[in-house]
Amino acid sequence: MYRIPIKNPILRGFNPDPNILRLGDTYYIAVSSFEWLPGVRIYQSKDLIHWEHQTDVITNQVDLRGNPQNGSIWAPQISYSDGLFYLIYTDVKSTKRPFKDCHNYLITAPNITGAWSSPVYLNSSGFDPSLFHDKDGRKWLLNEIWDYRMTTGNKSAGIVMQEFDTKNQTLIGPVYKIFDGTELAKTEAPHLYYYKDYYYLITAEGGTGKGHSVTVCRSKAITGPYELDPDYPMLTASDKPESLLQCSGHGSIVQTPFGNWYMVYLCTRPLQKKAAILGRETAIEEVYWTEDGWLRLASGEKGPSLLTEIVTSEQVVFKKATDFEDDFTGPLKKEWNTLRILADDSWCDLTSRNGYLRMVSGDSVQSLFEHHILAIRQKDFHFQVETKVEFHPTTFNQMAGLMLYLNDSNYLYVYVTYEEEKGRVLRFMRCESGLFQLDPTIIPITRKEIQLKVIGNGATGNFCFRSDEEEPWQEIVSTQDLLFLAGGFTGNFIGIAVHDMDKKAATHADFAYFHYEGLDSY
Repeated sequence: MYRIPIKNPILRGFNPDPNILRLGDTYYIAVSSFEWLPGVRIYQSKDLIHWEHQTDVITNQVDLRGNPQNGSIWAPQISYSDGLFYLIYTDVKSTKRPFKDCHNYLITAPNITGAWSSPVYLNSSGFDPSLFHDKDGRKWLLNEIWDYRMTTGNKSAGIVMQEFDTKNQTLIGPVYKIFDGTELAKTEAPHLYYYKDYYYLITAEGGTGKGHSVTVCRSKAITGPYELDPDYPMLTASDKPESLLQCSGHGSIVQTPFGNWYMVYLCTRPLQKKAAILGRETAIEEVYWTEDGWLRLASGEKGPSLLTEIVTSEQVVFKKATDFEDDFTGPLKKEWNTLRILADDSWCDLTSRNGYLRMVSGDSVQSLFEHHILAIRQKDFHFQVETKVEFHPTTFNQMAGLMLYLNDSNYLYVYVTYEEEKGRVLRFMRCESGLFQLDPTIIPITRKEIQLKVIGNGATGNFCFRSDEEEPWQEIVSTQDLLFLAGGFTGNFIGIAVHDMDKKAATHADFAYFHYEGLDSY
């Protein structure tokens, strides 16, 4: 046996709310996707060290158009029973206080890659649903309960549970409130486990920011009462401002074939101790059960560790896995994501021009309905991205180019457009916290195609262009601050997009390739 030291996080970039499952010799982690589709990304591993993007579960089962910023698909939970994978998720339709419209659904499949069933509606009393398969064959749905009557702080009022009838695909019987939470408040993300005569309830508390924590309680009866861990929380960075990993919480656990236990949880790596531009990522920590039956970190600490050890049966060769490229000579690669709508042939055309992606224009940059952007997660603090585009706009309302995009209030966009006195030009826009700025720089375009590049250097970025591969790169605008591309529930995305607010006719842009190179050391 070997104990292999690895560096956290194990899933870099926007990969929050991890839920882990082992089936035989294979591990799966499901993560939240929010307004990005396809939704609920599933990662797969054989050793808990190397993870690959295996599949995405949510495709045409949902309609996310018009859903609010930071809404849509929250906190998936994956389990396996009776020859089926069970996937539970929330679709958040409104987050405007004091209410929250959050609808919970269940889908199943015989294989992790599908085909997945149509969604079964469960309830709407709160978010972060989780399905527990009891040893007697009964199944129980748990979720956070939202109480709009609470006048201070977050309105997460504890954890409730109700039996799920698999035959009739519905919840039955009484609703049990099994945990009120602690003074840390914001109690959510319930996961139930059975171990040595006890039901263990693992929850997240303290909110998903700096106070994020993992709290454990237990009971010999599934419906309670539940006894609180006397040394809670078992994991938090709230009192560790010097830790490189912050906001640690939302944990779930798994046992390996060797008998070791591990917890995956979300964390952030804030730049300059304040801006988590990569979003909430997934880390792993070895845990163990004490003699008196409580869960503890193997490190002996109560905070997240940058380095942890994984027990394996053989030595491991590490591989760098953040680079990405698509030359558009085949189907779109599965790494791509889109906003609220799926990429399909109606606007992502790979057949009209050989070796190019023809993207048909959508609504504006800030649309919550038809924003035609194709993007990937930023997975490194230091990176460079390059693309080549041909676009022939005829009005200033038509634009196509390269974006850094957190959400509809925070983005950077270098784009080809049209100016009445100059014809085709290159321009740059910036929107920070909803404040829009159009840079005065206007660069005439003389060639059919133009190459665009962004170089990320931690807290700053540089946008460049050139008309020919033999020419040197030229900066478009001054060095840009990137720290504002952090916050909310997601992380920064980098992508290509086409917009046309005139909507007189479908305009399109042809992209020759997209290359992302991660420059961080691992």
